[in-house]
Amino acid sequence: MRFFQALVQGAQGLPKNGARRAHEGYNHEMKPDKTTGRNRGREEDRDILYGLHACEAALRNPRRVFHQAFATRNAVRKLEQAFAAAGLEPQIVHPRELDRRLGGGAVHQGVMLLASPLPQPRLDQIPRRGLIVLLDQVTDPHNVGAILRSACAFNVSAVVSTARHAPSGSAVMTKAASGAFEHVPFVKVTNLARAMDELKDYGFEIFGLDSDAPGTLDCDAAAPDPAAIVLGAEGKGLRKLTREKCDHLVRMDLPGPIRSLNVSNAAAMALYAMTHARLKDSRQGQEP
Repeated sequence: MRFFQALVQGAQGLPKNGARRAHEGYNHEMKPDKTTGRNRGREEDRDILYGLHACEAALRNPRRVFHQAFATRNAVRKLEQAFAAAGLEPQIVHPRELDRRLGGGAVHQGVMLLASPLPQPRLDQIPRRGLIVLLDQVTDPHNVGAILRSACAFNVSAVVSTARHAPSGSAVMTKAASGAFEHVPFVKVTNLARAMDELKDYGFEIFGLDSDAPGTLDCDAAAPDPAAIVLGAEGKGLRKLTREKCDHLVRMDLPGPIRSLNVSNAAAMALYAMTHARLKDSRQGQEP
């Protein structure tokens, strides 16, 4: 059985040196910021992280370098072990200080970190196996964060986006990713079409998700390995050149009158379809 019906049909504790504060020479004083968290994700080329899940994952990431940490007493109690694991001592602040810093609409849950941006691999450095996700000008940080979260859940090797159309360092994106940004490589490329050609050279089979495609995803057949799924921006969908570069165009078989979904929901369904059969086979192989 082929993967897609389209093809069948023809289509822990403190470190020895103790807790560390922010880097020397950096001003700890909390200052108001007129720019809201929705529109900013970096300060002086530093990632802004907020929210309990995003900050806990960052604190437990040994690759992270922190510059400032602000937390309410309640958040410190909740993240006590994570702060200890990072060897980081946060500055205790009132929730209003975080509201002023991030903007009133940011659901910060009492904690905010400033850290150096995570080093990310180049396209030629990602594993040439498994599944990756390509984003064709998907710019909404909530959607990209949700896609990263699904990618992490389904053990995706990397998420790839164009540098000019990605919410780079977005605090909203990392909050929506709920910790997944610390686990899934987020690769930036200059040109998506050239990146797709490069992936083909590495052996990837590329599938474009398109609501108007003739064939549908098949959850009962294993996806090729390695493979990539391309997701287009809401409204515009896949661009013409992106469609032409795909090996296959597929859609989800939806029973209702609406044929398209929010891109982050579509990503989760597509990743389930592309991993379900392989996961099912591996579990059956482990049964006595």
